[in-house]
Amino acid sequence: MDAFAPATCLQCPMRGEKVFCNLSAAALQELDIVRSVGLYPKATTLFAEGRAPRGVFILCSGRVRLSICSDKGKSLTLKMVGAGEVLGLSATISGKAYEVTAETVVPSQVVFVPRKEFLRFLREHRDAALQVVQFLTQDLYVAYDRVRSIGRPRSRRARPA
Repeated sequence: MDAFAPATCLQCPMRGEKVFCNLSAAALQELDIVRSVGLYPKATTLFAEGRAPRGVFILCSGRVRLSICSDKGKSLTLKMVGAGEVLGLSATISGKAYEVTAETVVPSQVVFVPRKEFLRFLREHRDAALQVVQFLTQDLYVAYDRVRSIGRPRSRRARPA
């Protein structure tokens, strides 16, 4: 498992690598004030698809499975994410339900920032708001590429003569 995050975001060894890890010192100090840190065992649901957003989750260590449920109730894994990833961001900003379910697959240390405090944090720290815009834009481009790949014909393997 990854090393656990230190007591403050300013001391984090991942600082500079991920979405909220490279914010200004002032923004990181404010984030330290509004966040709570928890250690979650394997198979803990951080949030569930279709539920109202409570806030964002920043994965300090461990791994989380992001999944959706089909109309028939079957779970489909979209992706696995690791340390430094921000989860529940678009739902928290939009105020609409979480689009996916996030479940720990190993013991994980997670920072939680409640929605109200997170939105206030973004209003007060433009560098953080810009990071969110860049992150969500990247997610949008990934989604576009996935949709495009659905419409592309699969290449056929050359058959031996």
